[in-house]
Amino acid sequence: MKIDRIHHVAYRCKDAKETVLWYEKMLGMKYQLAFAENRVPSTKEPDPYMHVFLDAGNGNVLAFFELPTKPEMGRDPNTPTWVQHIAFKVNSREELLEYKSHLESHGISVLGLTDHGAFHSIYFFDPNGHRLELACPDPNAAEIEKRLDAIKWDMLEEWSRTKRAPTLGAFVHAGEFAGHAP
Repeated sequence: MKIDRIHHVAYRCKDAKETVLWYEKMLGMKYQLAFAENRVPSTKEPDPYMHVFLDAGNGNVLAFFELPTKPEMGRDPNTPTWVQHIAFKVNSREELLEYKSHLESHGISVLGLTDHGAFHSIYFFDPNGHRLELACPDPNAAEIEKRLDAIKWDMLEEWSRTKRAPTLGAFVHAGEFAGHAP
Protein backbone atom coordinates (compact mmCIF):
# COMPACT_ATOMS: atom_id res chain seq x y z
CA MET A 1 0.00 0.00 0.00
CA LYS A 2 1.15 3.54 -0.75
CA ILE A 3 -0.61 6.87 -0.59
CA ASP A 4 -0.86 8.37 -4.08
CA ARG A 5 -1.09 12.05 -3.02
CA ILE A 6 -3.16 14.41 -0.91
CA HIS A 7 -6.68 14.56 -2.33
CA HIS A 8 -7.40 17.90 -0.67
CA VAL A 9 -6.78 19.79 2.53
CA ALA A 10 -9.71 21.57 4.14
CA TYR A 11 -9.86 24.60 6.40
CA ARG A 12 -12.67 26.68 7.79
CA CYS A 13 -13.56 30.04 6.29
CA LYS A 14 -15.71 32.94 7.44
CA ASP A 15 -17.39 33.48 4.06
CA ALA A 16 -17.15 30.97 1.19
CA LYS A 17 -17.76 33.48 -1.60
CA GLU A 18 -15.26 36.01 -0.22
CA THR A 19 -12.70 33.21 0.17
CA VAL A 20 -13.14 31.92 -3.40
CA LEU A 21 -12.90 35.42 -4.86
CA TRP A 22 -9.81 36.26 -2.77
CA TYR A 23 -7.91 33.09 -3.75
CA GLU A 24 -8.81 33.62 -7.41
CA LYS A 25 -7.68 37.27 -7.40
CA MET A 26 -4.66 37.08 -5.09
CA LEU A 27 -3.20 33.67 -5.98
CA GLY A 28 -4.79 32.83 -9.33
CA MET A 29 -6.45 29.65 -8.06
CA LYS A 30 -9.38 28.40 -10.13
CA TYR A 31 -12.65 27.71 -8.31
CA GLN A 32 -13.34 24.02 -9.05
CA LEU A 33 -16.54 22.95 -7.34
CA ALA A 34 -18.73 23.20 -4.29
CA PHE A 35 -20.87 20.97 -2.10
CA ALA A 36 -23.57 22.39 0.14
CA GLU A 37 -25.73 20.28 2.37
CA ASN A 38 -27.90 20.63 5.44
CA ARG A 39 -26.67 17.35 6.94
CA VAL A 40 -23.06 16.19 7.34
CA PRO A 41 -22.66 13.07 5.13
CA SER A 42 -20.20 11.28 7.44
CA THR A 43 -21.91 11.87 10.80
CA LYS A 44 -25.47 12.56 9.61
CA GLU A 45 -25.47 15.56 11.98
CA PRO A 46 -27.91 18.27 10.91
CA ASP A 47 -25.58 21.17 10.20
CA PRO A 48 -25.69 23.25 7.01
CA TYR A 49 -22.37 23.94 5.34
CA MET A 50 -20.80 25.17 2.12
CA HIS A 51 -17.67 23.28 1.03
CA VAL A 52 -15.66 24.96 -1.77
CA PHE A 53 -12.67 23.58 -3.66
CA LEU A 54 -9.85 25.54 -5.34
CA ASP A 55 -7.19 24.32 -7.77
CA ALA A 56 -3.81 24.87 -6.09
CA GLY A 57 -1.91 23.49 -9.12
CA ASN A 58 -0.59 20.09 -10.20
CA GLY A 59 -3.58 18.18 -8.83
CA ASN A 60 -3.42 19.85 -5.42
CA VAL A 61 -6.75 21.01 -4.05
CA LEU A 62 -7.38 23.52 -1.27
CA ALA A 63 -10.86 23.37 0.24
CA PHE A 64 -12.80 25.47 2.73
CA PHE A 65 -15.92 24.98 4.83
CA GLU A 66 -18.27 27.80 5.75
CA LEU A 67 -20.22 26.78 8.87
CA PRO A 68 -22.89 29.41 9.54
CA THR A 69 -24.41 27.75 12.62
CA LYS A 70 -21.13 27.30 14.51
CA PRO A 71 -19.45 29.84 16.82
CA GLU A 72 -16.98 32.22 15.18
CA MET A 73 -13.79 30.43 14.20
CA GLY A 74 -10.75 30.92 16.36
CA ARG A 75 -7.26 29.59 16.60
CA ASP A 76 -5.27 27.67 19.18
CA PRO A 77 -4.01 30.37 21.59
CA ASN A 78 -1.12 28.10 22.64
CA THR A 79 0.29 27.82 19.11
CA PRO A 80 2.17 30.83 17.66
CA THR A 81 0.65 32.25 14.46
CA TRP A 82 3.82 31.43 12.49
CA VAL A 83 3.47 27.68 13.08
CA GLN A 84 0.22 26.73 11.36
CA HIS A 85 0.28 27.79 7.72
CA ILE A 86 -0.33 26.62 4.19
CA ALA A 87 2.72 26.79 1.90
CA PHE A 88 2.52 26.92 -1.88
CA LYS A 89 5.44 26.49 -4.27
CA VAL A 90 6.23 28.98 -7.00
CA ASN A 91 8.90 28.27 -9.59
CA SER A 92 11.33 31.16 -9.27
CA ARG A 93 12.51 34.06 -7.15
CA GLU A 94 11.19 36.41 -9.85
CA GLU A 95 7.72 34.90 -9.56
CA LEU A 96 7.91 35.11 -5.77
CA LEU A 97 8.77 38.82 -6.01
CA GLU A 98 5.91 39.34 -8.50
CA TYR A 99 3.48 37.80 -6.01
CA LYS A 100 4.89 39.97 -3.22
CA SER A 101 4.35 43.10 -5.31
CA HIS A 102 0.86 41.95 -6.40
CA LEU A 103 -0.24 41.23 -2.84
CA GLU A 104 1.16 44.48 -1.46
CA SER A 105 -0.51 46.45 -4.26
CA HIS A 106 -3.83 45.09 -2.93
CA GLY A 107 -3.08 46.21 0.61
CA ILE A 108 -1.93 42.85 1.93
CA SER A 109 0.93 42.98 4.44
CA VAL A 110 3.72 40.63 3.32
CA LEU A 111 6.60 39.40 5.50
CA GLY A 112 9.83 38.46 3.77
CA LEU A 113 11.73 37.44 1.67
CA THR A 114 12.87 34.86 4.19
CA ASP A 115 15.85 32.62 3.41
CA HIS A 116 15.35 29.03 4.58
CA GLY A 117 18.43 27.71 2.81
CA ALA A 118 16.92 25.33 0.26
CA PHE A 119 14.05 27.74 -0.44
CA HIS A 120 12.97 31.35 0.01
CA SER A 121 9.54 32.48 1.20
CA ILE A 122 7.09 35.27 1.75
CA TYR A 123 4.28 35.14 4.33
CA PHE A 124 0.85 36.79 4.57
CA PHE A 125 -2.69 36.12 5.80
CA ASP A 126 -5.86 35.31 3.88
CA PRO A 127 -9.17 36.99 4.84
CA ASN A 128 -9.92 34.13 7.26
CA GLY A 129 -6.75 34.66 9.27
CA HIS A 130 -4.94 31.63 7.84
CA ARG A 131 -1.22 32.26 7.42
CA LEU A 132 0.00 31.51 3.90
CA GLU A 133 3.49 31.04 2.53
CA LEU A 134 4.75 31.20 -1.04
CA ALA A 135 8.12 29.52 -1.51
CA CYS A 136 10.58 29.18 -4.38
CA PRO A 137 13.63 26.92 -4.57
CA ASP A 138 17.11 28.29 -3.93
CA PRO A 139 19.47 28.03 -6.94
CA ASN A 140 21.46 25.47 -4.90
CA ALA A 141 18.41 23.59 -3.60
CA ALA A 142 19.47 20.17 -4.90
CA GLU A 143 22.88 20.36 -3.18
CA ILE A 144 21.42 21.75 0.05
CA GLU A 145 18.65 19.14 0.15
CA LYS A 146 21.17 16.34 -0.50
CA ARG A 147 23.26 17.45 2.49
CA LEU A 148 20.16 17.86 4.67
CA ASP A 149 18.91 14.42 3.64
CA ALA A 150 22.20 12.88 4.82
CA ILE A 151 21.76 14.28 8.35
CA LYS A 152 17.98 14.23 8.84
CA TRP A 153 17.90 11.19 11.16
CA ASP A 154 20.82 12.44 13.25
CA MET A 155 19.10 15.81 13.58
CA LEU A 156 15.84 14.18 14.63
CA GLU A 157 17.59 11.97 17.20
CA GLU A 158 19.51 14.91 18.70
CA TRP A 159 16.34 17.00 18.86
CA SER A 160 14.48 14.12 20.53
CA ARG A 161 17.16 13.88 23.23
CA THR A 162 17.81 17.59 23.87
CA LYS A 163 14.83 19.60 22.54
CA ARG A 164 17.47 22.07 21.30
CA ALA A 165 18.22 22.94 17.68
CA PRO A 166 20.97 20.61 16.41
CA THR A 167 23.99 22.35 14.89
CA LEU A 168 24.34 19.71 12.17
CA GLY A 169 22.27 21.80 9.75
CA ALA A 170 23.90 25.15 10.55
CA PHE A 171 25.63 25.09 7.15
CA VAL A 172 22.31 26.08 5.55
CA HIS A 173 22.57 29.64 6.87
CA ALA A 174 26.37 29.90 7.02
CA GLY A 175 26.71 31.26 3.46
CA GLU A 176 28.59 28.19 2.19
CA PHE A 177 26.85 28.09 -1.17
CA ALA A 178 28.21 30.33 -3.91
CA GLY A 179 25.37 32.16 -5.59
CA HIS A 180 23.11 31.45 -2.65
CA ALA A 181 20.47 34.20 -2.88
CA PRO A 182 19.77 35.97 0.43
